[in-house]
Amino acid sequence: MEFEKRKAAALASIGSPDPDKSPKGTLDEPIIPLLKTLNRHPSFFTTSSCSGRISVLSTPTVTATATVTKKKAKGGKWVFITHSPADPAALLSLLFPPAESAQPPAESTQSAHPSQPADELVFRFEPLIIAVECKDVLSGQYLVALAIACGFRESGITSVGKRVIVAIRCSIRMEVPLGHSGRIMVSSEYVEYLVGIANEKMEANKRRTDQFFAALLRNGFQEPGNSAESSQFELVDKEVDQKFNGSVCVEVQNSKDWQDSQRTDDDDVDSHSGSLGVPDISLPVNQIVIVGEPLERLYLWGHSACTWGKPKHEKILVFGGFGGMGRHSRRNDALLLDPVCGKLEAVVVQGTPSPRLGHTSSVIGDLMFVIGGRADPITILNDIWVLDLAQKEWRLLQCTGVKFPPRHRHAAAVVGSKVYVFGGILNDEISSSLFVLDTRNLEWKEIYMQGEWPCPRHSHSLVAYGSQIFMFGGYDGEKALGDLYSYDVQTCLWKKEMMSGRIPYARFSHLMFVYKNYIGIFGGCPVRQSHQQLSLLDLHSHVWKNVVMDTNGEDLFVRSTACAIGDDLVVIGGGAACYAFGTKFSEPVKVNLLALMSLANCFVPTRIKENHVIYQEDGATEPKNKCPDYPQNKIEPSSTGCPDLDLEIDGLSVNVEHQMDASPSVLQLERKFAKQGKDVLKRFGWLDLRRKVYSGENGTHIYFPVTENFCAVYQSKQHRLAFKEVGNLNPPYNREGLLLKDMSCSTALNFLMACGATKLADEVVKVRKTPTSPLKVMNEAVASLINHQALPAKILEELPTRWERLGDVVVLPVTSFQDPVWDSMAEELWPTIAKSLGTRRLARQLLSLVRGSLSPSWLGFDIHC
Repeated sequence: MEFEKRKAAALASIGSPDPDKSPKGTLDEPIIPLLKTLNRHPSFFTTSSCSGRISVLSTPTVTATATVTKKKAKGGKWVFITHSPADPAALLSLLFPPAESAQPPAESTQSAHPSQPADELVFRFEPLIIAVECKDVLSGQYLVALAIACGFRESGITSVGKRVIVAIRCSIRMEVPLGHSGRIMVSSEYVEYLVGIANEKMEANKRRTDQFFAALLRNGFQEPGNSAESSQFELVDKEVDQKFNGSVCVEVQNSKDWQDSQRTDDDDVDSHSGSLGVPDISLPVNQIVIVGEPLERLYLWGHSACTWGKPKHEKILVFGGFGGMGRHSRRNDALLLDPVCGKLEAVVVQGTPSPRLGHTSSVIGDLMFVIGGRADPITILNDIWVLDLAQKEWRLLQCTGVKFPPRHRHAAAVVGSKVYVFGGILNDEISSSLFVLDTRNLEWKEIYMQGEWPCPRHSHSLVAYGSQIFMFGGYDGEKALGDLYSYDVQTCLWKKEMMSGRIPYARFSHLMFVYKNYIGIFGGCPVRQSHQQLSLLDLHSHVWKNVVMDTNGEDLFVRSTACAIGDDLVVIGGGAACYAFGTKFSEPVKVNLLALMSLANCFVPTRIKENHVIYQEDGATEPKNKCPDYPQNKIEPSSTGCPDLDLEIDGLSVNVEHQMDASPSVLQLERKFAKQGKDVLKRFGWLDLRRKVYSGENGTHIYFPVTENFCAVYQSKQHRLAFKEVGNLNPPYNREGLLLKDMSCSTALNFLMACGATKLADEVVKVRKTPTSPLKVMNEAVASLINHQALPAKILEELPTRWERLGDVVVLPVTSFQDPVWDSMAEELWPTIAKSLGTRRLARQLLSLVRGSLSPSWLGFDIHC
């Protein structure tokens, strides 16, 4: 509400005939359409602006002995100013007047007393700067992302207190002293040279401004018209003469993705709790306790990381990136991390490559190949280095074949002995080329377009699975991408993949990894404000699934690295330079992926026999025709508009009590109609949530468990309607877009039948397993244990509700298990605790009498369970 009030007050000031508070008093004409477009959006309004200017400023000289009572601006006057390219002749005539006039420039600024110092004259070019107040932080991030993508790379959020203020600006400014009002210290030729440089910068500033304006229009902002409504444009502006510093972490996305990313409704819940049979899973994200080298050495982004070593003894080899200890900078450190014990060690070798970020590293055998990267803002690399840890040396490779062009923010994947490199950026040119390095003969080859070739992109990801390479996302210069491509190294063909399920949102600078038969994607830009969602592509069923990563909310997985070692995913680094808040780095974390294996049984039963189905879940076996007592098989009052027991459908009265099936049923739908069909079933309470959704053996059909209420309604509808009646669906109830809010029961059944829905007996009867937390498992197990030992239930209050992980050790708090009675069942207690917490080693904190601090105390043995 306060935002709307401030915006209304600002708009009211536009109609005032008085000039604004800036020295100029009016808006800069070149950017009036841009300002109008910004102010048309309900989430923004401008508070100050300058289109860019070339000027000579005269400022008073402050002597060393002057007494300054309070910090304030020195003041000054413009001797010369223009908001368009400057005329050299006009400025030269002002600074170097003809002999007959004999008047120095800016006579009004000269001191009337010779004893007082003359004013300083400074030639300046200042690019566009706009200050915008935003409705919320997410809106500010979106606007900053657009500005950065258009070349205003110094843009960022300057305030997030009572007001969210964004500064849109870049760093192509110029400031050169000319002398003082009594004497110009440079020649006229030099002034003319400065004007030429400033005019070039002014043209570059205009190109960026036009690009930003076009980006706004492409991303949902409204272009100002020429009608009478233009008098109501929401403009407020003042000239700016402040300095802003810094950069931001947020990068661009298109308006649709941005709007989608703001949703916190049932879509996010449904994406991981029921979409195509995915059970509830939450993967805890645990920090890795680093020993050896300081943790700060892993404060990096834009680095590379890959697994190195023998199976079951693999470590993570980290190279390069931006950050590190002390003053943050580009790095050329090689670090080796043992994710099991958290030991970090520096790799000391000879002939280290130059510092860089945005490169790739790939391990083949015992060698790590580093390709390209950026050494500084103007130096983009195309060199190939190889690290031989056995020989403790770096080598710069001299490759044959085609020339590999410089690039950074590309992606690479390894298949056999070859490294495949796609995309990247060189200056402002984004690439869509695919190069292959054969590490056996060190020869580069370029693969030319075949199949559905992806568009140019950078900051994307590549992973290899068998003979295929999968690529997701990236940034094409205008928007974030959300497409998935595969490349077959045998046929040399690209293919755009269209998978079932809810696809990941468009992003770049994200993470991608392979775990067993899954490809995982998470993190990246745009940054989600709530939880981290992990999108999983099942390469067997070709279905996207989504689970939640339980983070502390402080991790920033942007330009991070992810390595899967065994059943653990190790994420290193990530972060950004956040405007006005300093630099943010993420600490290394580890995610156990073993729980994902429960997804493998979501669709297909273990073994189907003629009379019954056996499925492996808690060792239970359900006979084929047995109907479990599910609560949803009982008729409950409906809030959807359908009557409860006596349903009236197209004039046919249906008594549900007399038409319930004796056995549970499923509704068969083609995979392409699965999402819409599921929405309809959930909307009317027809989906039996106690049983699991599954797919057929060939994956072409999805089977949804339905309630007996639905079975009765469906059976009556079949008797009532002919197929030709239900096959004709009129808008808005079409197969692409369902308006569920206004849909009746009859129309919903029409839609399902038009999609070819068929009711079948459920021959799987697979009960959905209710997920339980480690805390709940521990409480139930220990409660059973103390009941068996006939111990008082009061001691359950000493069970811990929080614990800490140090590598593979779980450390229990000092307040837990204090009663001596716990010692009487120690042999059974500790294995029970360890099993419930998923560990083999336990420790408990004790208060040190010497230091007065908490320290872990080993319980005396490893837990084998």
